[in-house]
Amino acid sequence: MRREIDLARVPRRAHVLQLVNSFHLGGTEGQVMALLRGMGEGYRSGAAAVNLQGPHLATLRGLGIAPFGLRLGEGLVRPDTVREILRLARHIRAQGVELVHAQDFYSAVLGVPAAKLVGAKVVVGRLDLAHWLGPGQRLALALATRAADRVVTNAQAIRDQLVREERLPEERIAVIPNGIDLARFDRQRRAPLQAPLPVDGSRIVIAHVANMNHPVKAQEDLLAALRPLVRRHPQVSLLLVGDGPRRPVLEALAHELEVARFAHFLGRREDVPALLARAHIGVLCSHAEGLSNAIIEGMASRLPMVVTDAGGNRELVQHGVNGYLVPARVPEALGEQLAHLVRSKALRERMGAAGRAFVERELGLERLLRRHDALYRAVLASGTPAAC
Repeated sequence: MRREIDLARVPRRAHVLQLVNSFHLGGTEGQVMALLRGMGEGYRSGAAAVNLQGPHLATLRGLGIAPFGLRLGEGLVRPDTVREILRLARHIRAQGVELVHAQDFYSAVLGVPAAKLVGAKVVVGRLDLAHWLGPGQRLALALATRAADRVVTNAQAIRDQLVREERLPEERIAVIPNGIDLARFDRQRRAPLQAPLPVDGSRIVIAHVANMNHPVKAQEDLLAALRPLVRRHPQVSLLLVGDGPRRPVLEALAHELEVARFAHFLGRREDVPALLARAHIGVLCSHAEGLSNAIIEGMASRLPMVVTDAGGNRELVQHGVNGYLVPARVPEALGEQLAHLVRSKALRERMGAAGRAFVERELGLERLLRRHDALYRAVLASGTPAAC
């Protein structure tokens, strides 16, 4: 049963610490930055990172936030893990932090015990399907999640997994979809590119935005789909935005499949909105996903999206309305739906407009901030379940 929240018990200008793995460019980091920029009126916001690195650090300092950095070696089963938990606990106490929001695996495993040691409330974000974790890491994350005051996911698919596999009570989980600051995003779309694109205005451009760290992003499937697509439609160019250790393997595969002159590896870019403004179709072919910011930004750019039916993707893309859902690991299906969009400008425009309308209606920044405010106030007041 839900208890009424005693708002008088919510600290005025409560101090909330956003704890994340790093401040590199990425979906989780982007959402954290949105919270830090937008939650200013009712809260004092702080930031901390397991690895104090990344281009968002300059933005943080511009916001007047001096982030706290942990010093963790490789892996968690080390003596310095306990030391860093104690350092974080002392920081939480010294700064008067009332609530810690741990956003990912490392921050949850470190942040939950640190918060508990000094009596701070703690929320754990579960923002993916934990597909990249080994069995021991999954167990550590499950234990940290269960010890938290509340859990927040960005997709129903993740909530269902937590209930099914970790036996977490549904009432302890708040589902808050990712949000996007459309006014800011549109300004970025209109900005100049940081570097020229290797395509001209005669091409139909397909954009894929994802890291190249883990096979789950399945760029191989996209390159395999590209081979028959460009044979029938040689006006197509694919832009692969992102970087990581798998990039050389993918570049070699593009040469092997004889699509290297159609597939352009752009590396990590800070001008993704401006780049998407020059594209015509968006694609994501992952084998597992939470709620993908790449899909949200593609739809915000009025791109029809072709995505795999994995994780929370079907919570964003309605088949035949704002894009197409295809089975994961089936390049033929991916290529077939891309071909539909390549052939029809009218279809691209109709689906792109539907995607933009969905983002405006369901995924605006104000909704993200309002739901987090409700979650934080509930946890600060009582730590008991409340509607968000």
